[in-house]
Amino acid sequence: MNKIILNKGKDKAAWQLHPWVFSGAIQQKVGKIKSGEVVAVYNFDDEFIAYGVYNNGSRVAVRLLEWNPANEINENWWRLRVQKAVNNRKHLLKADNDTVRLIFAEADFLPGLIADKYADFISIQVHAAGVEQVKSIIVDELVNLLSPKGIYERSDLKSREHEGLPDTNGLLWGENPPEFVDIVENGIHYKVNIVDGQKSGFYCDQRENRYLTAQYVKGKRVLDCFCYSGGFTLNAFREGANEVVSVDSSALAIETLKSNVIHNKFDASKHTAIQSDVNKYLRSLGEQGEKFDVIVLDPPKYAPSRSTLEKASRAYKDLNRRGLLLLESGGLLATFSCSGAMDIDTFKQVIAWAALDAGKEIQFIRQFTQPEDHPVRASFPEGEYLKGLLVRVL
Repeated sequence: MNKIILNKGKDKAAWQLHPWVFSGAIQQKVGKIKSGEVVAVYNFDDEFIAYGVYNNGSRVAVRLLEWNPANEINENWWRLRVQKAVNNRKHLLKADNDTVRLIFAEADFLPGLIADKYADFISIQVHAAGVEQVKSIIVDELVNLLSPKGIYERSDLKSREHEGLPDTNGLLWGENPPEFVDIVENGIHYKVNIVDGQKSGFYCDQRENRYLTAQYVKGKRVLDCFCYSGGFTLNAFREGANEVVSVDSSALAIETLKSNVIHNKFDASKHTAIQSDVNKYLRSLGEQGEKFDVIVLDPPKYAPSRSTLEKASRAYKDLNRRGLLLLESGGLLATFSCSGAMDIDTFKQVIAWAALDAGKEIQFIRQFTQPEDHPVRASFPEGEYLKGLLVRVL
């Protein structure tokens, strides 16, 4: 087998089961190693550490898979890993919830692979060259385990550039998904566009947070920002919100949301859907003197890396300041960050600064995180990306 030898003193993280070996940690490559091939990783003293998949064009040069030298990385290994990931989530699939993340990359010891189940269809994303090599095995095992109608790939990801992989979208198995797949989450129906929607089609990582936030909205006026297809909006209506204003910059998202409101037989006369830049719209609401009882801020990733954290912090602060200005005493702000580079303590500090600038006194009354189908592997804390706060204005 091809062999990677690490520089002296650069093996600690690998011994501690962290799945990434950076290119700067490599002292020597033994053999003609091609991207996507399995390698054995050794320390400077020639002691075996783990098996992994190599990529010569990525900063993450080796994605580690297996630390037991007796467990060969073959077809059966990949199938067993897929089986374990899926079986750990089967209890989440119920009559009132047919949507779940089946595989969450490094957290499931399958770095570079995402798989989401949307009713009878599966959407996958491949981020790494190693998974690209065994994609047919992954698909076959998912078919064996779940018998979907179809499996569709949405690998149009910037991360693939670093892996030397082109974007690729298309059907991998079975039948093409319809324009909209009807899914159920928390008993609410959504029309999901797997082919052209954001990410793999839907944000199932907010499933629990949508439900929890909605417990505070009965009889209230709610503003749902970055609403996408209406997760927070629809949960709010189900729990008795008196009025909901939903805002997103995407025309497709707004049209899908309107359809979802009607599809669930909620009162469309209580709903206003606005296609607009959220910051611009919040500014205009402030100028008009509008007020809300509950506001949801669920923006896209502002900090894709630690190098962008300072700039992102300013963006989060300004966004939340504008939101807080629309709340009076007793009002609630449910605010989120999906930036892995921003930890919860930093996020709290940013919200505190936003409150200070807005002239508001606040309390943090609940913390939100990602659900159990997005687990955080103990040796890979970077997998904890979603955090949120429920803030009360005093």
